[in-house]
Amino acid sequence: MKNPIYINDAAMIAAIDSFTNQESAPFFKKKNKAWISPISKVKEDQLQAFLRDHDAYKSLDRSVHLAIFAARSLNHIPEQTAVNIGSSRGATGLWEEYYSRFRESGTVPTATSPLTTLGNVSSWVAQDLGLKGTAFSHSITCATASHAILNAIAWLESGMATSFIAGGSEAPLTDFTIAQMQALRIYSRETGRYPCRSLDLDKSQNSMILGEAAACFLLSKEDKNSLAKITGYGSAIEKLNSPTSLTESGECLQESMRQAIQHIDLETVDAIITHAPGTIKGDKAEFTAIKAVFGDRYPHLCNNKWQLGHSLGASSALNLHMAIEMLQSETIFKIPYLEEALVNPRGDVRAPNRILINATGFGGNAVSLLVEK
Repeated sequence: MKNPIYINDAAMIAAIDSFTNQESAPFFKKKNKAWISPISKVKEDQLQAFLRDHDAYKSLDRSVHLAIFAARSLNHIPEQTAVNIGSSRGATGLWEEYYSRFRESGTVPTATSPLTTLGNVSSWVAQDLGLKGTAFSHSITCATASHAILNAIAWLESGMATSFIAGGSEAPLTDFTIAQMQALRIYSRETGRYPCRSLDLDKSQNSMILGEAAACFLLSKEDKNSLAKITGYGSAIEKLNSPTSLTESGECLQESMRQAIQHIDLETVDAIITHAPGTIKGDKAEFTAIKAVFGDRYPHLCNNKWQLGHSLGASSALNLHMAIEMLQSETIFKIPYLEEALVNPRGDVRAPNRILINATGFGGNAVSLLVEK
């Protein structure tokens, strides 16, 4: 990148309010014997109170509710700000509810089509904030939020927008969505303290867990007391070889990371926030890709899916929020069940100044973002 893109503000809604207040325990509960990670009770109570006061929003899908609620926490948003908040699955809850009704009665509510459209996520955020810029949504599976950041960079660099809200929102904690992941045989059946063992390369079974979340960022080319800046990006796609499609060597991740870091000294990348969903193949492929790019002295590895689960299209937005908090707190957050030698081969104790964020999704696509203090 010739010029950085500045993160002027950030907001997140998930099972925890801040990664800096993390505990050495995950934030999971059981739903029909399956692990899930819903937003915190405090945030849920606030969201329900908000909906009671806003009748027009009650008919919207929960994925839209989460996006609106997160975006409302952003400050100093110019009226012409563009919006791109993506979602892997969009109106999951409403779609399942309306389809169930159709199966029973052969009819659906009049507003079924507009209310289950993916475009609701960004358009309703723009409506709620009173914005007049372009609003569009998209789905590129689990790398969706990072692709929203790429869209923001393109629009800002081209001059098509001067400020941009980008991020992701996902509300996948429905029986049907959980069943889909279980059908792939990647869902956690762990019963121990850490039911999602993201980045544990020795685990004997898959341990992915679904979580709901939303996170969004106000971006511009101006440094307005910014939280951090984006100084590199990369994206790649590899040939499909399976329904989930990621080669054992993580080819698309290798390419996206190389693009993001380009010619900088590899030793100056202090940490990598991994995508690592908690699956055996997915985690190993990313680790192999990291070693292919950085060698044995790879940066400090960290992750939040062991705490919050996998929020699909919102997951890389949570990673970006985590990176900002790591830069501001001058701390690299730990994974309590992994040995230091695996996650920190350099033995570094320095405060992070440059962090790489990975995302990958079905379809063989990957995005890497380089974020600096």
